[in-house]
Amino acid sequence: MGWLTDTRDSYDTVAVAYREFVRGALDREPVMRGVFAMFADLVRDAGGPVADLGCGPGHFTAHLRDRGLDAFGVDLSPAMIDIARREHPDLRFEVGSMTDLDLPDAALGGVLVWYSLIHVPDDAVPAVLAHVRRVLRPGGVALFGFHLGDRSATKTQGYGGHPMNVVVHRRPLPRVAGWLRDAGLAVEAEILMDPGAEVPGGALIARRMPA
Repeated sequence: MGWLTDTRDSYDTVAVAYREFVRGALDREPVMRGVFAMFADLVRDAGGPVADLGCGPGHFTAHLRDRGLDAFGVDLSPAMIDIARREHPDLRFEVGSMTDLDLPDAALGGVLVWYSLIHVPDDAVPAVLAHVRRVLRPGGVALFGFHLGDRSATKTQGYGGHPMNVVVHRRPLPRVAGWLRDAGLAVEAEILMDPGAEVPGGALIARRMPA
């Protein structure tokens, strides 16, 4: 799939600059910290480890660990994983794709997909969500974050001015919530973040219901 190659190569190119861009991001975002705190509480209740899919340099993975979760990260970009392993040597990070997730069935209490679904085209989203549901144990919780809107645009220049070639998809909350329900995940919360921004953020918390 060409979009996967483009996404991997783009984030390999910007990995170092991206790490600097997101350094201290949660310190500046109290609402985001609150969303993560709620997710962490729900995962603790569900039990089991949590996977950060599209973990980048591992900053959110480490935050989840600091909140008492058994967290590990997966990312498409080997350069991102190299940074994550170097900065957080006590955590586990693996190169992998959300479209072909190499994790056992019903192994996880939580899955974080924070602004990593934004590069996945519509026709590939169902496969990603099917993997999320598959790896969650019954009662497990997933948190999704994404750009709100209803358009897609190609990003040709990114962090640090480096070249990129990725499509960024902005999607309405109801559309993504519908995809989650179609995948067999029960939506428990819909969150609108920074509604006055040029590009607001959205978050959804969903659960794999017990059989």
